[in-house]
This record gives sequence, structure tokens and C-alpha cells, in this order.
Amino acid sequence: MTASLTQPIGRLRLGINIDHVATVRNARGGSYPDPLRAALLAEQAGADGITAHLREDRRHITDTDIDGLVEGLNVPLNFEMAATDEMQAIALRHKPHAVCIVPEKRQELTTEGGLEVARQENKLAHFIAPLREAGCRVSIFIAADKPQIDAAFRIGAPVIELHTGAYCDYHAEGRFDKRDAELERLRDMTRYATDLGLEVHAGHGLTYETVKPIAAFPEVMELNIGHFLIGEAIFSGLDSAVRRMRALMDEARNEAFGTGVA
Repeated sequence: MTASLTQPIGRLRLGINIDHVATVRNARGGSYPDPLRAALLAEQAGADGITAHLREDRRHITDTDIDGLVEGLNVPLNFEMAATDEMQAIALRHKPHAVCIVPEKRQELTTEGGLEVARQENKLAHFIAPLREAGCRVSIFIAADKPQIDAAFRIGAPVIELHTGAYCDYHAEGRFDKRDAELERLRDMTRYATDLGLEVHAGHGLTYETVKPIAAFPEVMELNIGHFLIGEAIFSGLDSAVRRMRALMDEARNEAFGTGVA
């Protein structure tokens, strides 16, 4: 048993990414639907935080959205951003509760993988230092790979978010042997990172079908989920979608550890 497993198992936090509410709005222009309204609905349904990714090309979330979220939220904002001078300046102006550094490619449809930390340690160490000094909780979005975890630890990032996309893709494709192997890798690297003293979050591609095995990892403190829940909201409403995800996360914790979280 690792040292991390001796700690009490607490309630798993749920962060809701509202980027794709803005995607729908931007498809037609105007101000509807409003990402802030979606964020407030998610709060009421049980979200512990709101995630928004301000991309370089402003394809969904805009600067005005960030202004509104900073002013209007009652739960923490997790500001996802690339490691650029422009985004650093915006983060330092707003000083959100959390800043998550993610890789960003102009032509990608969504974030395709984890940040390459090991090859740019010096740059990233200097990049995150002012953010930490400003009081932001800095996390690094990475693959579940030991060299990347080690590098994130060395640069002084207190939090990592592990990319769960491959695990979810294998499940959707019915490649269950690969899915199970990826789940085991995520489990091992979660334990490894926690034993280094890092706080571990996870996200990308999680659905009702894939969330419970990840939620059952005792070391994971937070899940960030967006696209799937915004899609489900079309059919069941955002309140229902968030509440169902929240319930599945709590069930996973209770079934694994009998924690009685509510």
C-alpha cells in the first residue's frame, strides 16, 4: 500500500468545462447561449468549479467570457491556457483561483495530448513562477507518463491533471484490453504522482460509462468534464446531466471505500 492510500478519502471535486456552450453561441454569433448562465446552472447542480479554455484563436471562449466568469461565479474558476506571454498577462490580470497549462495547436479540434514538460522545463518553470506568486493554483495537463510527472514536479507545479483521453477512446472503440491497460497506467501514475507530493486531477473525454473507474482512484482529487456534459444537456438539460455525473462520481467513491460522501 502506498503512503497516499493511508490518507482519508474525501469528496471528489467536479469541474465543469463550459467551452462548448460558447462554441454553439459562436456558430451563429450574438450572445446566446451565454456561458456564464451555463456555469451558474452547473454550480446549482453540484459543480465544485468551472473550467474555461481561452484559446489563442478565441474559437469558443472569449476575453469577455472570462471577464464575466471572474465577476459572476460563486465557485472557483479554472482558467485553461497555453504557455504564452499573452495568456500569462491575462491570467495575472484576473488572478483566477486556478490556472491549468495545456498544449495548444492551431488546427486541432480539441486538446490532443498532454503538455511536453520534460523538454521545456526551464521555460515552464519561469512561466509558472509569476502565476504561483499571484496566488493561482497552477496545474499542468500531462499524459500519465513518469518522465512528464517528474518534470512537472521539478518545475514546481503543485498540481497535475492527467489526460484520460486514450482510456476513453479505447472504451468507445471497444478495444477493452487496451482500455484496461491504459486504466492501469493511469492508476499507477496517479499513485506515483501523489507519493511525490503532487495533487492529482484528471480529465478529457470522460462520460457516464467511463467516469467511475477513474473516480474510484483514491488519490484523484478533481475531475474536469466538459464536452460530453454539454452534449448530454441537449437531450436531458444541463442540470440533469451534471447531477447524474456528480452521482456517478459519488457512487464510485462509496462503492470503493464506503466513504458516505453526499
